[in-house]
Amino acid sequence: MVGTVGPRVESLASSGIKCIPKEYVRPQEELENIGNVFEEEKKEGPQVPTIDLGEIDSPSEVVRGKCREKLKKAAAEWGVMNLVNHGIPEELLNRLRKAGETFFSLPIEEKEKYANDQATGKIQGYGSKLANNASGQLEWEDYFFHLVYPEEKRDLSIWPTKPSDYTEATSEYARQLRRLATKILEALSIGLGLEGGRLEKEVGGMEELLLQLKINYYPICPQPELALGVEAHTDVSSLTFLLHNMVPGLQLFYKGNWVTAKCVPNSIFMHIGDTIEILSNGRYKSILHRGLVNKEKVRISWAVFCEPPKEKIILQPLPELVTEKEPARFPPRTFAQHIHHKLFRKDEEALPN
Repeated sequence: MVGTVGPRVESLASSGIKCIPKEYVRPQEELENIGNVFEEEKKEGPQVPTIDLGEIDSPSEVVRGKCREKLKKAAAEWGVMNLVNHGIPEELLNRLRKAGETFFSLPIEEKEKYANDQATGKIQGYGSKLANNASGQLEWEDYFFHLVYPEEKRDLSIWPTKPSDYTEATSEYARQLRRLATKILEALSIGLGLEGGRLEKEVGGMEELLLQLKINYYPICPQPELALGVEAHTDVSSLTFLLHNMVPGLQLFYKGNWVTAKCVPNSIFMHIGDTIEILSNGRYKSILHRGLVNKEKVRISWAVFCEPPKEKIILQPLPELVTEKEPARFPPRTFAQHIHHKLFRKDEEALPN
């Protein structure tokens, strides 16, 4: 069935084409603001905040409070931040990156053994975006997607067996990231004037919050000014944690302009997703973002989406945050309904008038 998928972007990229197929060319209004990512990265102007998490475990309540305040400000103003001194060893991050890079350096036919099949709902595995909206638009990336936490919900049969330490490195990263998520959710809860454990409970707690890893592989693109690695979107997750191979590409739509995130060594990039935006009644932002590609360097990123269960929880602004002055800005929906609502809206926008 692999033939029905269409070509992998990697095979297009390595075929020596000079022009990209029309399905990958963005609409005119988008093309006006796609620049050279290496030049964009050098630009002055607003920068994504960097938060030193080393202070969040300080014995001093004053120091902890200051750290939480910075986190709260970044979540409210930007909805994204670079986390440094996050407590996850650099050696583990390097192992994780090496494992993903090694998998993606395998021949395509080797990777195809792990192909997903979106038509039958088998979403885990190796894939490329299918044209899912009325415009038939494609993105310049291949990916590998699978659930990494809770451990009892994993399907290890679809995890790469090459390299041999893929499973070990990825599992250890997931465990450590899950602890980091608890820490962040606690600080964000306190920032809303709630009990520390509140947001974590609202997104499913240890049992139900799902960590989904998506390794994004953006091959070299012969016409990067015409394409996007990932189109503009907000994340549906509660939080998203992102690592990359130090090649720029991520852009954030901040105050009406696309701002390129600079690569900060030893950091983990974090997004507030729609789920936290909804629960916080819009006090924390889920920012619109997209990915650029380039003709010089392959970009790889590791995104872990921390998602609430699809049906078990009704997502709506927390009652403590809804007042007469600040009425609820989002209707109650399950996570599944929220995703459906976003896709449906996007399809409507893509249809010709």
